Amino acid sequence: MIESALKSKSSLSCLGLIPARAGSKRIANKNIRSLAGHPLLLYSIASAKASKVFKRIIVSTDCPEIADIARKAGAECPFLRPAEYSADHSPDIDWLRHLLSVLKSDGETADCFSILRPTSPFRQAHTIQRAWQTFLSDPGADSLRAIERCSEHPAKMWQIAGSRMTPVMANPNRNETPWHSRPYQVLPEIYVQNASLEIAWCKTVLEHNSISGHAILPFVTEGYEGFDINHPEDWVVAEHLLNLGSAQLPEVKALTCSH
Repeated sequence: MIESALKSKSSLSCLGLIPARAGSKRIANKNIRSLAGHPLLLYSIASAKASKVFKRIIVSTDCPEIADIARKAGAECPFLRPAEYSADHSPDIDWLRHLLSVLKSDGETADCFSILRPTSPFRQAHTIQRAWQTFLSDPGADSLRAIERCSEHPAKMWQIAGSRMTPVMANPNRNETPWHSRPYQVLPEIYVQNASLEIAWCKTVLEHNSISGHAILPFVTEGYEGFDINHPEDWVVAEHLLNLGSAQLPEVKALTCSH
């Protein structure tokens, strides 16, 4: 899927999409809980705005309160996400396909979209800019996904079957020391996706019913760009990093009146 063959790179347009449904179970009201004086959601809006990458910045939510906060912060929320796409186990493809389909029916002609999850508050404008340039540099890519080196290597993980267990990732050379018994630094480099960002062509969703397609471009995050807040202990760590000055949040401007 080589969309950029149809347009010059400078003319490609991208939508910044921020999913922020209500109903978080592990951290109550996570997306609008205050971190360093502002609702968590606002840091993703701030970095998206400051990046100047996006044609539109749209928050997808099923909650009127979240929608109002998003609008006051300068994002759009043209409609609420339907309940059937807002359950705990609803896959991203559902709300994304619905949102892009509605926008298309309203005349939206963006080429690409980027998912910017509120749970990655340390993502900066320059993170988004770097990812966008990486995506544009490879016209054969269907999508780009943020990743980072695994802190726990899968070669040291196990599957249990009955009363025995086997390694998830085994050394293919049986004459060598098993990978599960070797130091981390000599094991194959393995990366895990994080929630910082994704970029893809709108066509991958609307025509192929896929978020990422087949040709996926790696984007290795730096420092705490990919730090993800999903559990209560993650919140504690985020506050500790801020207190130490080890991580920085995007600058958030004062909320405006609702419009």
